[in-house]
Amino acid sequence: MAVALKGLTDNARKTSISELNARLADSIALALAVKQAHWNVKGRNFIAVHELFDALHNNLRADIDIFAERVQQLDGVAVGTAEKVAQGSTLKEYPTDLTKAEDHIRALCERYRDHGEKLRAAIDATDEAGDADTVDIFTAASRSVDKDLWFMESHLE
Repeated sequence: MAVALKGLTDNARKTSISELNARLADSIALALAVKQAHWNVKGRNFIAVHELFDALHNNLRADIDIFAERVQQLDGVAVGTAEKVAQGSTLKEYPTDLTKAEDHIRALCERYRDHGEKLRAAIDATDEAGDADTVDIFTAASRSVDKDLWFMESHLE
C-alpha cells in the first residue's frame, strides 16, 4: 500500500516522479560515458585524468541512487534498465573512438553542461509543482555537476 506524503498534491508527486526518472536516465547515461572515458583515456596527465573520471563517476552514482530512492518515496517506479535508459536519455550519444584525455574531457564537458541545464529546468518544474524536497535533491545534484564541470574545464586551460 502506498504511503501518501503529507503536503504534496498528486500533481506535485507525478511531476517529481517524471522529472526524477528523466534525470535518472540522463545521469545513468552520463555515468556510463564517464566510465567509457575512464577505460579508454590516454595521454598527458593520464593518472590524474583517470582518477578524476573515477571521482566524477562516483558523484553521479550518488545522484542516481538519490533520484531513484526519491521516486520510491513518492510511490513511483524508478526506471533505470539499460534499455529504458537508452530510450529515455536526452544526452548526446558518447563517442566510442576517443582516446586523448583532452578529447574525452571536451566531450564530457559538453554533456555535463547539457545535464546541468536540464537539472536546473527540473528544479524549476518541481518547485512550481510544490515539491520542495525534490527541489533540494535537484539543487544538490546541480551543484555537484557544476563543480565537476569546473574541474574538467580547468584541465583544458
